[in-house]
Amino acid sequence: MADKAKNPPRHDPRVITALRRFAISISVFNILGYTLFGFEQPWSWPFVALATGYTTEIVLELIGARVEGRAPRFLGNGVRGLVEFLYPAHITAIALNMLIYVNDQVLVMMFGVVVAVGAKWVLRAPVRGRMRHFMNPSNLGIAVILLLLPWASIAPPYHFTENVDNPIDWIIPAVIIIGGTMINGKLTGRMWLIAGWVGVFALQAVVRGLIIDDISILGGLSMMTGVAFILFTNYMITDPGTSPSRPLSQVAFGGGVAAVYGLLMGMNIPYGIFFATAAVCLVRGGFLWSLHIVAKARELDAARVSADAEQALERAREEVAKA
Repeated sequence: MADKAKNPPRHDPRVITALRRFAISISVFNILGYTLFGFEQPWSWPFVALATGYTTEIVLELIGARVEGRAPRFLGNGVRGLVEFLYPAHITAIALNMLIYVNDQVLVMMFGVVVAVGAKWVLRAPVRGRMRHFMNPSNLGIAVILLLLPWASIAPPYHFTENVDNPIDWIIPAVIIIGGTMINGKLTGRMWLIAGWVGVFALQAVVRGLIIDDISILGGLSMMTGVAFILFTNYMITDPGTSPSRPLSQVAFGGGVAAVYGLLMGMNIPYGIFFATAAVCLVRGGFLWSLHIVAKARELDAARVSADAEQALERAREEVAKA
């Protein structure tokens, strides 16, 4: 354990490649968004978000390294090591700023970034012998802002294609789908999650339309054609760090988010897509802790049985010696 603490294992090269491509994709999308598409947040805010995310990540890593008695993960591999270490913070910060709208209150946006990055050090659960965060960072930051500040809202979905006309407004989602499918299919392996999410999302739209008279089935299904939904599907819910890797678990995770979303929408709770993701991530975190507790209990039981057997054997030896 001490060796692992001092020399934590490096990330899977496929994960690093996926993070790099996620970071590049979302950066390019933001550049195009502010110059061509019609993003409505101030152009300087992505830089503020990135500075906040980088600073929070580095400071918490320094504190964590000191507490755990190891070297900071961004040292030892030069500039490349630092860049790779900051990929998650880069994606989290720029995604949160892109998806939240808090008028001109830049401190609120910065607060969301700090919550998103900082929660990775607080909300963690044991996974295969290592502590890993289980809450989707950018989604959590957005959900916390929406819960604490009722006047805040998500970015208007139309701003992703506000300043473009046909056929560009069709090309944008097509490029996102193709790029996201390549990353999730070849690198993150989260296509089962996407299938569960999209399939149950369509199902809940139909069920809500049948149960609630004033809900249109086509209206519920039409959300799936928006750029915001496509971005969420390919670049947020598929976060490899906070979603399961086994196919059946992926389907359950994605389908669970869609089912909770349907319940929240049926109760007229807005921004259900973010709250549903946060709720399912929280449930998964509790499940991971329950598995860990059960495994520890079994280890203790096995140790007790072994100790009892050892004591019985020792007593038998003593009886034989006396005889």
